[in-house]
Amino acid sequence: MSVEGRLGVSVPELRKLAKEVGRDHRLAQSLWKTGIAEARIVAAFVDDPAAVTSAQMDRWVKDFDSWDVCDQACLSLFDKSPLAWQKIPRWAGREQEFVKRAAFALIAGLAWHDKQAADQRFTDLFPILMKGADDDRNYVKKAVSWAIRNIGKRNPKLNRAAVKLAKDIQRMDSKASRWVAADAIRELQSDVVRRRFKN
Repeated sequence: MSVEGRLGVSVPELRKLAKEVGRDHRLAQSLWKTGIAEARIVAAFVDDPAAVTSAQMDRWVKDFDSWDVCDQACLSLFDKSPLAWQKIPRWAGREQEFVKRAAFALIAGLAWHDKQAADQRFTDLFPILMKGADDDRNYVKKAVSWAIRNIGKRNPKLNRAAVKLAKDIQRMDSKASRWVAADAIRELQSDVVRRRFKN
């Protein structure tokens, strides 16, 4: 994680500040340009998803140099944009670690927030998740597992599909894929998740 130029302000404090400011697309652009991690996180909190453009998403994703800025931008802003779904395959195919992570963070965010999305929208992403699971870079493989786990926690049908996906990934027989599979299966077959579906 990049630590240069950080102010040391906690995310809860940044959320509180953003709530006081309210939505402001122009302010978000100015905050992003500072290059300061905390300012960029606030930018993600205050920007208006309806005003976010495809070009802006591509500019911002190129600037990601830490998991927290990446994840806050994806889960607090980008996954609320109608452009989110189309960015996933594009970013997943990129080589830069945090651009690639952003694709899987978006999947995790959409699985959590997009309540209207059909199951097939997520199962259609399984080939992208399988390919990403073979990336041994820490921030990528953790995001792949996160995406699979969030998909599998949407409903019992997707849980079964996500577990099967994880088992398919396990058979890829690379160190990264074995880690992703074990991490996903552990949570998706946990008593906590099973109880949630039973209730």
